Amino acid sequence: MSTACSSSSLQKRVRTIADYQFGSGVGAILFPDRCEFMLSNTGRIRQVLLDGQRIATVRAQDGRLTLGIVGAARLMAALDPPAYRVVIRDDVAEFIAKGRNAFAKHVVSADPDIRAGDEVLVVTGRDELLATGSALLAGWEMPAFNYGVAVKVRQGRDLECFQEI
Repeated sequence: MSTACSSSSLQKRVRTIADYQFGSGVGAILFPDRCEFMLSNTGRIRQVLLDGQRIATVRAQDGRLTLGIVGAARLMAALDPPAYRVVIRDDVAEFIAKGRNAFAKHVVSADPDIRAGDEVLVVTGRDELLATGSALLAGWEMPAFNYGVAVKVRQGRDLECFQEI
């Protein structure tokens, strides 16, 4: 079931979640007025779309947002570095952009305020978006570890599509 974003209560709900999860004011930037909502059979928000592309999904188990690559690009524009960013080495950027997980040994730096479980942006040293995913380590731990997955990548951004979003 889909409905236009004219229902102010749905829009207000996802904006409030985004403000809580990513910081005050982010919700209005992440979810513009023209967004659409995909609802579950019970009427709960499941996905938020913009021009037919997924911005975010509301997780049923905890009510937090998981970002699509379009939502990650919008979030990145709304937040100054290093907020929610994990910077990885350039030699593995191609693999991350294709959706591979980011390993701790490839992390150059990370926002120290990142907590395990946070939704994060995986970027290059030039602050180019590569992927979005869930942090498995705290931000301060990522560059300190030499093994293991730092970010479980949910969606990568193909290098060929870099300029499209």
